[in-house]
Amino acid sequence: MAKIWAGRTAGEMNAAADEFDSSIKTDKRMYRQDIAGSCAHAEMLAHCGIISQSECESIVAGLNGILAELESGALAIDPAAEDIHSFVECELTNRIGDAGKKLHTARSRNDQVALDIKLYLRDECDTVRGYLVSLIEELAAKAEKHTNTVMPGYTHLQRAQPVSYAHYLLAYAQMFMRDLLRLKDALARMDKCPLGACALAGTGFAIDRRYSAKLLGFSAPTANSLDTVADRDFCVELAAVFALIAMHLSRFCEEIVLWAGAEFAFVTVGEGFSTGSSIMPQKKNPDIAELIRGKTGRVYGDLTALLTLLKGLPLAYNKDMQEDKEAIFDSLDTVKLCLGVFIPMLSSIEPQPANMLAAAQKGFINATDLADYLAKKGVPFRTAYKICGEIVSYCVKNGCVLETLPLAEYKKFSPVFEEDLYADIDLKNCLAKRESCGGPGPNSVRAQMKELKAELEKYK
Repeated sequence: MAKIWAGRTAGEMNAAADEFDSSIKTDKRMYRQDIAGSCAHAEMLAHCGIISQSECESIVAGLNGILAELESGALAIDPAAEDIHSFVECELTNRIGDAGKKLHTARSRNDQVALDIKLYLRDECDTVRGYLVSLIEELAAKAEKHTNTVMPGYTHLQRAQPVSYAHYLLAYAQMFMRDLLRLKDALARMDKCPLGACALAGTGFAIDRRYSAKLLGFSAPTANSLDTVADRDFCVELAAVFALIAMHLSRFCEEIVLWAGAEFAFVTVGEGFSTGSSIMPQKKNPDIAELIRGKTGRVYGDLTALLTLLKGLPLAYNKDMQEDKEAIFDSLDTVKLCLGVFIPMLSSIEPQPANMLAAAQKGFINATDLADYLAKKGVPFRTAYKICGEIVSYCVKNGCVLETLPLAEYKKFSPVFEEDLYADIDLKNCLAKRESCGGPGPNSVRAQMKELKAELEKYK
């Protein structure tokens, strides 16, 4: 395929250099956005009297014909093309002649590619948004069933205090809500149209950039032509959002891997999301959770690649920036892939409340409540803390738990203890008491769910 930039040179490159220079394998996925941008550009040129209305109609009809054939499979993208922009322009010119050659008036591939990437990411981020909404809805639906399901909460991976399974699930729901907000904010900052910035210095043609921006659904054109073609902040910012989504998925997957093991046995993962061993017939491995955890490193790598790519570039466009697409597309694809499999996996997970409760009891996670009981009776908290620590040590040595230790034994540690202590350290009562804002008590959790659902409506 002839190079659209032939002129200053013959447009003939060394074969290896030509292959190395080409980006068609990566950017061909943006063909819809490239055609949409070209249609808007043609309409703007006609609107400003730079090309005739009939030329505009010929260009738009030709572009729509190319789009229809690409969608149907009647036309294949030429792998020998330099990039998707060159392919579309050459195909258009072959079909409609000189009118096609006018399309690139007052436009450069520099502003064109910036536009295509923004349009593509904007479209694809809507899919990510939909996945996040579905994930949060699934978490909320599961949480509603388990507001009274007691399980241990942990610090340092040691049993700490009682929470509910619902509270645990809503903790992750809050993480993904923040991801939704970050995604919305990142998209708002990229809501400026690059078209018309040209190579770096705008154009001498009397174009109307606001008209182009409106046609393409942007709030306004970008403010500075030099910054426009040099800017990939929006790629970095979205890659950072994707990295956080991946990190939250990975943390959750780590918990699933732990909880599904016999040492915890808090949950069972559906067989559709588990594998077996080639040699050990008893195995049921949480491979999907482990793979999501592993792919997080890949998303981090894409973010690092983008930051490293841009850190030493002078203004404005440099060919290095061609590498932006591989990184941001891989980051996007990986997060979509992970979300797409994580949501049904989460749906398949069944909690094991009896095991959760047993672990909570053996972990003495009601010891703080026992200390609080003494404090309410007038014992200074630090004294109460020491007494309860000694009681826990006694229970560990004698193979019992706080709930089964006789009152006579309690009184050996402090005469303040009475029969009512057992109600205070009952794990379900311990959970029910924790009704402070954001706490794990059932009423508090229900309030959290109500607020979560109201906030989620803004993203649907």
